[in-house]
Amino acid sequence: MKTSKSIRLIVAAILAIAVVPHGQAATVKSFGQGGAVTTTPWSLQVEQVDPGALDLPYSFQIAIYENLVDELRKTKQFQQVFREGDQSASEVPHLLVLKTTVEKYSPGSETRRAVTTVNGATKLTVRSQLLTRDGRIVLERTVDGDVLFFGSNLRATHNLASNIAKTIEEASLSDSSGPTAAAPK
Repeated sequence: MKTSKSIRLIVAAILAIAVVPHGQAATVKSFGQGGAVTTTPWSLQVEQVDPGALDLPYSFQIAIYENLVDELRKTKQFQQVFREGDQSASEVPHLLVLKTTVEKYSPGSETRRAVTTVNGATKLTVRSQLLTRDGRIVLERTVDGDVLFFGSNLRATHNLASNIAKTIEEASLSDSSGPTAAAPK
């Protein structure tokens, strides 16, 4: 009877690993009964962007937030991506929270970029933190986004969100005790 139960747990663990492709989702590996490994993908809740002490236009805050949600969903790294305030996130057992604080902002000028290639860049620098529910920092990075040549000023928010998603995707987020941070840049 015990052997049959152990075999079922091992088969369940193998199926769980096969269902979540390697590198596709941030996962938690834990040891269940009989030493069987079970894998559970992480979900992510994106919080509103904190402008910090800067006078960042509200349109930029919203654009960063919306672009972050879109870019993080595109990575398919997380089982689900929730917006701040989504009540269903409270029911998810393995949830990470993304906090983004703006550290630097240079507004730039679309007109100056169109006239010359050396002036008018819009630049954003943020501190992004991935935290567990209990507030443990899993990943912390400073990430830049800008638009140097052609495009609207808000294009910098898309580039920033894309860079944040790429940074999270490249980080090592799975081991037996939960996500871990890769070394800071």
